[in-house]
Amino acid sequence: MKLKKHILFLLLFVTAIAFSQVNTGKKLTIKGTVKTKEKRNPISGVEVSATSGSVVYTDAFGAYRIKAEVGDYLLFKSLDFETVEYRIKDDEDVDVLVEGLDEDVQLSKSALHKIYIDSAKQFKKTDIGKSIDYIRLSLEQLGKRGNNKDRAMSFLLLGEIYEYHKQYDLAVENYSESLTYNTISDSQLKLANAYLLNKNYNKAQVLYAKLLENNKLSVYQKIVIYEGLGDAYKSLKNTKQAVENYTKGLKIAQKELVKPKITDLNTKIAEAYGDANQTEEAVGYFKNSLKSAESEAPERALEISEKAADFYNKNSLYNEEMKLRQQSLEDIQLLENSAKKKTVARSATLDKVEVPITRQRINYKIANNLIVQDKLDEAIPYLEESIYEAAIEDDFVVQKDATRKLSEVYDDKGDYARALETYKKYAAVADTLYARKEQEISRAERLSKQIAEKQNRITGLEKDKELYESKSSLAQTKQDLDTTTSTKQKILIYALVLGMFLLGVAAFFFYRSNKQQKLANNLLALKSLRSQMNPHFIFNALNSVNNYISKNDERSANRFLSEFSTLMRAVLENSEEDFIPLTKELELLELYVKLEHSRFPDKFNYSITTDPNIDVAAFKIPPMLLQPYIENAIWHGLRYKNELGYLNINLKQKNKEAIEITIEDNGIGRKKSAELKTQNQKKQRSKGMGNIKKRVAILNSMYKDKVAVVITDLTSNGIGTKVTLTLKKD
Repeated sequence: MKLKKHILFLLLFVTAIAFSQVNTGKKLTIKGTVKTKEKRNPISGVEVSATSGSVVYTDAFGAYRIKAEVGDYLLFKSLDFETVEYRIKDDEDVDVLVEGLDEDVQLSKSALHKIYIDSAKQFKKTDIGKSIDYIRLSLEQLGKRGNNKDRAMSFLLLGEIYEYHKQYDLAVENYSESLTYNTISDSQLKLANAYLLNKNYNKAQVLYAKLLENNKLSVYQKIVIYEGLGDAYKSLKNTKQAVENYTKGLKIAQKELVKPKITDLNTKIAEAYGDANQTEEAVGYFKNSLKSAESEAPERALEISEKAADFYNKNSLYNEEMKLRQQSLEDIQLLENSAKKKTVARSATLDKVEVPITRQRINYKIANNLIVQDKLDEAIPYLEESIYEAAIEDDFVVQKDATRKLSEVYDDKGDYARALETYKKYAAVADTLYARKEQEISRAERLSKQIAEKQNRITGLEKDKELYESKSSLAQTKQDLDTTTSTKQKILIYALVLGMFLLGVAAFFFYRSNKQQKLANNLLALKSLRSQMNPHFIFNALNSVNNYISKNDERSANRFLSEFSTLMRAVLENSEEDFIPLTKELELLELYVKLEHSRFPDKFNYSITTDPNIDVAAFKIPPMLLQPYIENAIWHGLRYKNELGYLNINLKQKNKEAIEITIEDNGIGRKKSAELKTQNQKKQRSKGMGNIKKRVAILNSMYKDKVAVVITDLTSNGIGTKVTLTLKKD
């Protein structure tokens, strides 16, 4: 009977242990609030992160909700207080109360500044341009006397944005700027990490070592600091110091059961030994890392397995590598079946993995393993599978490498026909990859230029603030010296203050105006040119009215005046616009040609035709752009003909994004017209045509070649003129 009781107790004990192990990796939903201790005021914008990877922020009520595991540490980070950590035991609510913040939080933080900071966080990963703009707006709200904690928050978030988008030099610059306003350990940690990413290893090592002197560090921060020190020493080729610091961090992580860091640090120790060619030690730590990763997410285990496999490959341990690669293929299949994802690289768990872990990449590595062992026939199916899957996933890098490798294998086997055929496919893929790389480089250059412009605007804000502070400091110095210095010294100080102020202001405005000068000049010139209209037309139109009046043709004079005033009113209304709808421009042209025809009915007939397939409403055109060309056709071509001429204005579709407008006349032609000019006319330049050329040049520089104009003779003998204008959509 006693034996049965002991057996039953043992079974219950084993079951309890197994149950607890099964539930260790279970995700729980932890919720709670972050408030001030004295008045229970909610604190918004606090970063809440779990050591297993999840990150959220408290809302306007100080509330949060996060996914985490039992044994995780919750870290509560803010520039207003030192980082708070809490160890999760179950799914209980975790409420945090912070001392000494009631007055600071309520009085110092601008509501608008918080809104812009929250908006910047929202666009941090999806739109770097918008995110930086919101940071700039948050700094503008603070002005010159803003709270230092708020200013530090803006620059800290800006550093995080740049770090996420791999602009590490700018991340270092802005983390450093944040620390000038508020020095807290979390900000220093981010700066040290940015130094590492920017390859400033000595600076990173110094800062990490300095951080260890802080006796208020949380457990997780200590682990991260020792890990960072190890990374710095490893990059400086100091394996001994690297392993020593990794080991210190590992001991803390093992003691506190911080599973992700146990895995990370075992892996890094293995890599450090591997770099030092201490293969046996490296293998041992890789085994520890693989064992630790098994208790984490499947994606995590896969990541570590691939790192170990790469190490085995580098050290010619091909059998061990092959086992891990085959297991990785099985793990990917399980992940795809369960999560319905095509590649593991899309998993949030592997966001930080530099090279995506994909089926095609693993197949390619398995093939290389077999090729090195001269197992060419076994390698071919893996290469073919890698090429096929890479093509499906648009992974041109792997597709290119695998196709080239397959061609080399066929060549080694003596199958030269297949080798040549495969090499041609490789060349085609390489060309496609090259074209895509060029596009990526072009996009990167544009993004880099955009980021530089936005960062310069933020730097300008800080220079303006520094200038203000410098002026205030000098003014205070002058006030202190008033009681002890002579009049001459006072004058000198005034002169120095004024000189420094003017120099700073001049430098600041020169910097800003230098970029805007070209745009401002263009806008001014364009406005001036828009406000001008060929005086010949106005003068001749008024002469026509005078002729009608002298002939007592009051009705014709009234009609002409009415239509002329309608045209002039429309011209004046559009004079402030760079572009107007093409439909408006056509109405103005039809009215203008009608007026000219009423003056010269015996000189020409005209037609205005529009291709019915053109969506006229979709196009815009600079106002009165076509009028000078039509006026030239009438006054310098058709007016001198003895017989009745014609003027044709035709609009047709050139392509999906552009239309072609042609103005044709069968007048005497440009050469004959030039010969008929008087000496006075030859000395004068055509103001209307000159204005048009200037307007087209300015508009094309501002709107990327929106308008193109070509003037040619209509016939080979110089009779008639044809103006072809190409207009693109916006």
